[in-house]
Amino acid sequence: MFFRISTVFVVALAAFAAASPAPWGAPPPTTTTHPPVTTTVTVTAPATTTTIPASQCNTGDAQCCNSVQSATAPAVTSLLGLLGIVLEDINVLVGLSCDPISVIGVGGGANCVQQPVCCENNNFNGLINIGCTPINIFL
Repeated sequence: MFFRISTVFVVALAAFAAASPAPWGAPPPTTTTHPPVTTTVTVTAPATTTTIPASQCNTGDAQCCNSVQSATAPAVTSLLGLLGIVLEDINVLVGLSCDPISVIGVGGGANCVQQPVCCENNNFNGLINIGCTPINIFL
């Protein structure tokens, strides 16, 4: 008799454990995935990169960038990949961590300790500017 009651108890306990909800009553986790977003940027690079006077920066605002590198540099390709940016022409210069500078006040207002560049209005909140050409703000 005792054997039958203990067997029924063990079977009932196993059935109860198998039918119990997730721990602490939490619903099972759901995952939602969003399709990746890709931005394609077309930039025409000059045949050779030359320094231009700041007054000739007619493709966009003059920028002061902490770093200006080739689009093929490892740091730049990693950043472009993280942002989902695909360049059609990889022979361009890319400015990193850029801030706009004023060319009106040459000598006083145009103060840039890093690399002054003129970019083609392809910027992503100053984090990255695409299609840059070095400029000389002291001409």
